[in-house]
Amino acid sequence: MKFLYPIAVVATVLPQSVFACCDDDKSVLQPLVVTATREEQAIERTLAPILVINREEIELSLARDLADLLRFHAGLEIARNGGTGKTTSLFVRGTDSNHVMVMIDGVKINPGTIGGAAIQNIRPDMIQRIEVIKGPRSSLYGSDAIGGVINIITRSTDRNYELSTGGGHFGTRAGSAMMAWRGAGKSLQATFSRFATDGFPIMAGGTIDRGYDNNTARIQAGTRVGAADLGFAFWQASGTSEYMDFLGTPVSQDYRNRTTSVTLGMTPGQNWSSRLVVARISDVIRQNDSADYVQTDRSTLDWYNSLAVSDTQRLSAGLYLSRENAETLSFGSGFDRDRDDQAVYVQDQLSLGDHQLLLAARFSNFDSFGNITTWNAEYGFLAGGRLMLTASAGTGFRAPDATDLFGFGGNPDLFAEESENFELGIRWLISQNSSVTLHAFDNRIDNLIQFVIFDPMTFAGQNQNVSKARIKGIEATWRLRNNDWDLHSSVIVQDPRNISDDQQLLRRSKRSVTAGITRHQGAFDLGINVLTTDARKDFGFPSAIDLGGYTLVNLHSRYRFSEQWQVRLKVENLLNKDYQTAFGFNSSERAAFVTVDYLVPAK
Repeated sequence: MKFLYPIAVVATVLPQSVFACCDDDKSVLQPLVVTATREEQAIERTLAPILVINREEIELSLARDLADLLRFHAGLEIARNGGTGKTTSLFVRGTDSNHVMVMIDGVKINPGTIGGAAIQNIRPDMIQRIEVIKGPRSSLYGSDAIGGVINIITRSTDRNYELSTGGGHFGTRAGSAMMAWRGAGKSLQATFSRFATDGFPIMAGGTIDRGYDNNTARIQAGTRVGAADLGFAFWQASGTSEYMDFLGTPVSQDYRNRTTSVTLGMTPGQNWSSRLVVARISDVIRQNDSADYVQTDRSTLDWYNSLAVSDTQRLSAGLYLSRENAETLSFGSGFDRDRDDQAVYVQDQLSLGDHQLLLAARFSNFDSFGNITTWNAEYGFLAGGRLMLTASAGTGFRAPDATDLFGFGGNPDLFAEESENFELGIRWLISQNSSVTLHAFDNRIDNLIQFVIFDPMTFAGQNQNVSKARIKGIEATWRLRNNDWDLHSSVIVQDPRNISDDQQLLRRSKRSVTAGITRHQGAFDLGINVLTTDARKDFGFPSAIDLGGYTLVNLHSRYRFSEQWQVRLKVENLLNKDYQTAFGFNSSERAAFVTVDYLVPAK
């Protein structure tokens, strides 16, 4: 298949030795993950489909935002309205862009107004690792977790200081500083970064560059108070994004995304652990050329308890309370609405020899539409110590946001969008350094909210629960990591279909393949990332527009001059392909970026 050609070329240039487990190599420790069950768990024992992007990958990628990191993994598609910092949508396994929950250290950052989380404003400087759970997780996390959950774990380091500076094409310049202090049961860590770019013409056929800047701060502190652990965390990204309005006029907007949380961890009994998280998030966009704005402020309380009933069973339960205020003003009209969400959730995990079972359920009450119950049931069988066979079923939901209810075409009588997912999986740990996974899934989504036009002359209409979707697919991944090589490849074949009109869902492809290859040779690292995706459809009038498939190749390298100094280089769009992820909007041509790092290890 022509579609697989780029990956075949990559595979043929690799020496056969990298595919074998080498006894001389040090075994790579399998990471612990927390997002699948809210508990630390070895990844090879996790029943849910999971992807982990570690700090090494993040550092080598020289990605400019979260979307750049995610797009080189099959099943994670982005659509961007131009260059860096422009509105970016993320589609997980063919579900809608508002069907994925994004969290920073377990705190949800999705806005309550419209659309998904502002992943274009999340800088990689402050990310330690990313955990992606695919499939519904509303039983543990609530609304929006239909397609999956992305949990961004922020930086931790054993260094005292890190300083970075760099720049590149499109007038791009960046810098960051990280400081850490530890002692006597106390810790303090702070990261600050500045990123700015003059950009390029974002509209197809345009000539006006549109820039973007981002100022990010992250502060974490922790201490021991008696028998309890007390933690504080703050993250904020703010800046300005320039773009073009629908008439082709240059405009700009200021944004601010913020999370603040306090965590109290306790162990009331020998087998009982408890964690209380009180958080506040704010998501604001203000137009600089008009009085228009959107704003979400949300306060949450999440009390999680875990009890080891026996050596083979762990029972957990929690309480979640949320109060959200959503405000907007658009073309002289808007709304200012409050919404409350209360939920209780339970989870039971059993491990009986080679058999694992997980059952979870959540009961949620929204004052906007009432009650909803979601659940997950997962079973795993470990054959021969290395082969895990899994079967799972689960449900998810998305509560209608304030814009659905009260904005243009608003309908206060909307129900929640609901999904039901069935999945079979195989995870084969070939060696301590290599693994293969295969998942087949069938996700059915009901009550999708769609704007229904009543009058084609005036475009008067209303949001209604009228659409249905079904997404069937197969996803496979392969990973090998040893002292000399880091390789991964993934492929997804899916049918993202709107059942209501039997059309392919917009901005979602049926097939995509990704691969990453990095060679470690002493102080030098060199690698490439490859993404190939086939055709998609996009919004158009009077009918959908066809967007062609494309292949994107990025080159990255790093050279460590000493323990303190290193330089990193990235060449984006190495083949200089002309492609669009959203109709009418340009993507980056070939461009190079370089960063110099100064690292001071802790003494």
